[in-house]
Amino acid sequence: MPQVKEIMRDLTAIVIGATGQTGELLVEKLLHDNAFGKIRVLARKEINNTDKNPKLESVIVNFSNLTELKKAIVHGDIIFSCIGTTMKSVKGNKQLYRSIDYDINVNCAKLGYENGVSKFVLMSAIGANAASSNFYLKLKGETEQAVASVSFESIHMMQPSMLLGKRKEHRAGESVAKVISKAISFLLVGRLQKYKPIESATVAEAMIAASKLSVKGVHRYVYADMMELVSVK
Repeated sequence: MPQVKEIMRDLTAIVIGATGQTGELLVEKLLHDNAFGKIRVLARKEINNTDKNPKLESVIVNFSNLTELKKAIVHGDIIFSCIGTTMKSVKGNKQLYRSIDYDINVNCAKLGYENGVSKFVLMSAIGANAASSNFYLKLKGETEQAVASVSFESIHMMQPSMLLGKRKEHRAGESVAKVISKAISFLLVGRLQKYKPIESATVAEAMIAASKLSVKGVHRYVYADMMELVSVK
Protein backbone atom coordinates (compact mmCIF):
# COMPACT_ATOMS: atom_id res chain seq x y z
CA MET A 1 0.00 0.00 0.00
CA PRO A 2 1.52 3.36 -1.03
CA GLN A 3 2.49 5.64 1.83
CA VAL A 4 3.47 8.76 -0.12
CA LYS A 5 1.96 11.81 1.56
CA GLU A 6 0.88 15.01 -0.10
CA ILE A 7 1.82 18.40 1.35
CA MET A 8 -1.64 19.61 2.28
CA ARG A 9 -2.70 22.81 4.02
CA ASP A 10 -5.92 24.65 4.75
CA LEU A 11 -8.19 21.94 3.38
CA THR A 12 -11.95 21.90 3.87
CA ALA A 13 -13.34 18.59 5.09
CA ILE A 14 -17.02 17.79 4.68
CA VAL A 15 -18.21 15.22 7.21
CA ILE A 16 -21.41 13.18 7.20
CA GLY A 17 -22.27 10.80 10.01
CA ALA A 18 -20.55 12.98 12.62
CA THR A 19 -22.82 12.02 15.50
CA GLY A 20 -21.88 8.34 15.60
CA GLN A 21 -19.10 6.66 17.55
CA THR A 22 -16.44 6.93 14.84
CA GLY A 23 -17.81 10.14 13.33
CA GLU A 24 -17.46 12.10 16.57
CA LEU A 25 -13.85 10.98 16.94
CA LEU A 26 -13.16 11.81 13.30
CA VAL A 27 -14.40 15.39 13.72
CA GLU A 28 -12.38 15.82 16.91
CA LYS A 29 -9.21 14.65 15.19
CA LEU A 30 -9.83 16.77 12.09
CA LEU A 31 -10.27 19.87 14.27
CA HIS A 32 -6.80 19.30 15.71
CA ASP A 33 -5.14 18.54 12.36
CA ASN A 34 -3.24 21.52 10.95
CA ALA A 35 -3.82 20.34 7.39
CA PHE A 36 -7.51 21.21 7.70
CA GLY A 37 -8.68 24.81 7.94
CA LYS A 38 -12.41 24.10 8.02
CA ILE A 39 -14.52 21.15 9.08
CA ARG A 40 -18.05 21.39 7.69
CA VAL A 41 -20.39 18.90 9.35
CA LEU A 42 -23.65 18.09 7.58
CA ALA A 43 -26.35 16.80 9.90
CA ARG A 44 -30.08 16.86 10.52
CA LYS A 45 -29.57 18.97 13.64
CA GLU A 46 -27.00 21.40 15.02
CA ILE A 47 -23.70 19.87 16.13
CA ASN A 48 -22.63 20.95 19.61
CA ASN A 49 -19.37 22.92 19.36
CA THR A 50 -18.55 22.88 23.06
CA ASP A 51 -15.03 24.28 22.74
CA LYS A 52 -16.17 26.96 20.24
CA ASN A 53 -13.58 25.82 17.71
CA PRO A 54 -13.66 28.34 14.83
CA LYS A 55 -12.76 25.61 12.35
CA LEU A 56 -16.08 23.82 12.87
CA GLU A 57 -19.03 24.75 10.69
CA SER A 58 -22.30 22.96 11.44
CA VAL A 59 -24.80 22.85 8.58
CA ILE A 60 -28.34 21.60 9.13
CA VAL A 61 -29.46 19.75 6.02
CA ASN A 62 -32.35 17.63 4.81
CA PHE A 63 -30.52 14.75 3.12
CA SER A 64 -33.64 13.91 1.11
CA ASN A 65 -33.64 17.35 -0.53
CA LEU A 66 -30.94 17.06 -3.19
CA THR A 67 -31.04 20.75 -4.09
CA GLU A 68 -30.46 21.70 -0.48
CA LEU A 69 -27.81 19.01 -0.09
CA LYS A 70 -25.87 20.17 -3.13
CA LYS A 71 -25.77 23.73 -1.76
CA ALA A 72 -24.28 22.38 1.49
CA ILE A 73 -21.52 20.46 -0.30
CA VAL A 74 -19.64 23.47 -1.66
CA HIS A 75 -16.03 24.65 -1.46
CA GLY A 76 -14.89 21.32 -0.07
CA ASP A 77 -11.82 19.22 -0.76
CA ILE A 78 -12.58 15.86 0.87
CA ILE A 79 -15.80 14.17 1.96
CA PHE A 80 -15.52 11.89 4.99
CA SER A 81 -18.47 9.58 5.58
CA CYS A 82 -19.23 7.61 8.73
CA ILE A 83 -22.97 7.65 8.05
CA GLY A 84 -24.85 4.50 8.97
CA THR A 85 -27.67 3.14 11.05
CA THR A 86 -28.81 -0.09 12.70
CA MET A 87 -31.83 -2.32 12.21
CA LYS A 88 -32.90 -1.42 15.73
CA SER A 89 -32.80 2.31 14.99
CA VAL A 90 -35.01 1.93 11.90
CA LYS A 91 -37.28 -0.60 13.67
CA GLY A 92 -36.64 -3.25 11.05
CA ASN A 93 -37.51 -1.02 8.11
CA LYS A 94 -35.04 -2.12 5.41
CA GLN A 95 -36.12 0.60 3.01
CA LEU A 96 -35.39 3.28 5.61
CA TYR A 97 -32.09 1.54 6.41
CA ARG A 98 -31.12 1.71 2.74
CA SER A 99 -32.12 5.37 2.45
CA ILE A 100 -29.57 6.18 5.16
CA ASP A 101 -26.65 3.86 4.44
CA TYR A 102 -26.88 3.88 0.64
CA ASP A 103 -28.78 6.93 -0.54
CA ILE A 104 -27.04 9.51 1.65
CA ASN A 105 -23.57 8.21 0.81
CA VAL A 106 -24.22 7.93 -2.92
CA ASN A 107 -26.01 11.28 -3.19
CA CYS A 108 -23.25 13.06 -1.28
CA ALA A 109 -20.63 11.40 -3.49
CA LYS A 110 -22.33 12.39 -6.74
CA LEU A 111 -23.16 15.94 -5.64
CA GLY A 112 -19.74 16.42 -4.09
CA TYR A 113 -18.03 15.42 -7.33
CA GLU A 114 -20.25 17.80 -9.28
CA ASN A 115 -19.17 20.57 -6.89
CA GLY A 116 -15.46 19.87 -7.35
CA VAL A 117 -14.66 17.68 -4.35
CA SER A 118 -11.64 15.55 -5.24
CA LYS A 119 -11.64 12.78 -2.62
CA PHE A 120 -14.14 10.60 -0.78
CA VAL A 121 -13.29 8.61 2.36
CA LEU A 122 -15.91 6.05 3.40
CA MET A 123 -16.26 3.90 6.49
CA SER A 124 -17.68 0.61 5.23
CA ALA A 125 -17.36 -2.85 6.80
CA ILE A 126 -15.38 -6.04 6.46
CA GLY A 127 -17.14 -8.52 4.18
CA ALA A 128 -18.95 -5.84 2.18
CA ASN A 129 -20.17 -7.62 -0.94
CA ALA A 130 -22.94 -6.60 -3.32
CA ALA A 131 -23.55 -10.28 -4.10
CA SER A 132 -23.95 -11.33 -0.45
CA SER A 133 -27.18 -12.91 0.78
CA ASN A 134 -26.76 -10.99 4.04
CA PHE A 135 -28.72 -7.72 3.97
CA TYR A 136 -26.09 -5.70 5.83
CA LEU A 137 -23.09 -6.91 3.83
CA LYS A 138 -24.98 -6.65 0.55
CA LEU A 139 -25.97 -3.05 1.32
CA LYS A 140 -22.42 -2.12 2.26
CA GLY A 141 -21.15 -3.74 -0.93
CA GLU A 142 -23.68 -1.96 -3.11
CA THR A 143 -22.78 1.33 -1.44
CA GLU A 144 -19.09 0.73 -2.10
CA GLN A 145 -19.80 -0.06 -5.75
CA ALA A 146 -21.91 3.05 -6.27
CA VAL A 147 -19.42 5.38 -4.58
CA ALA A 148 -16.54 3.77 -6.50
CA SER A 149 -18.31 4.55 -9.77
CA VAL A 150 -17.99 8.30 -9.13
CA SER A 151 -14.90 9.73 -10.82
CA PHE A 152 -13.15 11.21 -7.80
CA GLU A 153 -9.39 11.63 -7.93
CA SER A 154 -9.25 9.04 -5.16
CA ILE A 155 -11.64 7.03 -3.02
CA HIS A 156 -10.62 5.37 0.24
CA MET A 157 -12.82 2.75 1.91
CA MET A 158 -12.19 1.51 5.44
CA GLN A 159 -13.43 -2.03 6.11
CA PRO A 160 -13.27 -2.56 9.88
CA SER A 161 -14.65 -5.58 11.70
CA MET A 162 -15.98 -5.13 15.26
CA LEU A 163 -15.57 -1.52 16.38
CA LEU A 164 -14.27 -0.96 19.91
CA GLY A 165 -14.97 2.14 21.98
CA LYS A 166 -17.79 3.78 23.90
CA ARG A 167 -21.15 4.28 22.25
CA LYS A 168 -23.87 6.71 23.31
CA GLU A 169 -26.44 3.95 23.03
CA HIS A 170 -26.14 0.66 24.87
CA ARG A 171 -26.23 -2.47 22.75
CA ALA A 172 -26.27 -5.51 25.01
CA GLY A 173 -25.57 -8.08 22.32
CA GLU A 174 -22.77 -6.01 20.88
CA SER A 175 -21.17 -5.56 24.30
CA VAL A 176 -20.94 -9.33 24.68
CA ALA A 177 -19.56 -9.66 21.15
CA LYS A 178 -16.87 -7.09 21.92
CA VAL A 179 -15.71 -9.00 24.99
CA ILE A 180 -15.55 -12.25 23.04
CA SER A 181 -13.83 -10.72 19.99
CA LYS A 182 -11.17 -9.06 22.15
CA ALA A 183 -10.56 -12.32 23.99
CA ILE A 184 -9.96 -14.30 20.81
CA SER A 185 -8.25 -11.51 18.88
CA PHE A 186 -4.82 -13.12 19.27
CA LEU A 187 -6.10 -16.13 17.34
CA LEU A 188 -6.99 -14.02 14.32
CA VAL A 189 -3.82 -14.24 12.25
CA GLY A 190 -3.05 -14.67 8.59
CA ARG A 191 -6.18 -14.55 6.46
CA LEU A 192 -8.26 -14.11 9.62
CA GLN A 193 -6.43 -10.98 10.73
CA LYS A 194 -8.88 -8.74 8.88
CA TYR A 195 -11.56 -9.81 11.38
CA LYS A 196 -9.67 -8.43 14.37
CA PRO A 197 -11.64 -5.87 16.40
CA ILE A 198 -10.35 -2.32 16.03
CA GLU A 199 -10.76 0.89 18.00
CA SER A 200 -13.07 3.49 16.44
CA ALA A 201 -10.37 6.08 17.12
CA THR A 202 -7.95 4.06 15.01
CA VAL A 203 -10.41 3.93 12.12
CA ALA A 204 -10.87 7.70 12.36
CA GLU A 205 -7.10 8.24 12.29
CA ALA A 206 -6.76 5.88 9.33
CA MET A 207 -9.43 7.78 7.40
CA ILE A 208 -7.54 11.04 7.85
CA ALA A 209 -4.20 9.44 6.98
CA ALA A 210 -5.66 7.89 3.82
CA SER A 211 -7.06 11.25 2.73
CA LYS A 212 -3.50 12.62 2.63
CA LEU A 213 -2.07 9.91 0.39
CA SER A 214 -0.98 11.05 -3.06
CA VAL A 215 -2.58 8.10 -4.85
CA LYS A 216 -5.35 7.91 -7.41
CA GLY A 217 -8.18 5.45 -7.84
CA VAL A 218 -10.17 3.30 -5.43
CA HIS A 219 -8.48 1.82 -2.37
CA ARG A 220 -9.83 -0.50 0.33
CA TYR A 221 -8.29 -0.99 3.76
CA VAL A 222 -8.76 -3.89 6.16
CA TYR A 223 -7.31 -4.25 9.68
CA ALA A 224 -3.62 -4.48 8.79
CA ASP A 225 -3.87 -1.64 6.27
CA MET A 226 -5.53 0.69 8.77
CA MET A 227 -2.94 -0.14 11.41
CA GLU A 228 -0.19 0.62 8.88
CA LEU A 229 -1.81 3.93 7.99
CA VAL A 230 -1.86 5.16 11.57
CA SER A 231 1.65 3.90 12.26
CA VAL A 232 3.21 6.10 9.56
CA LYS A 233 1.07 9.23 9.92
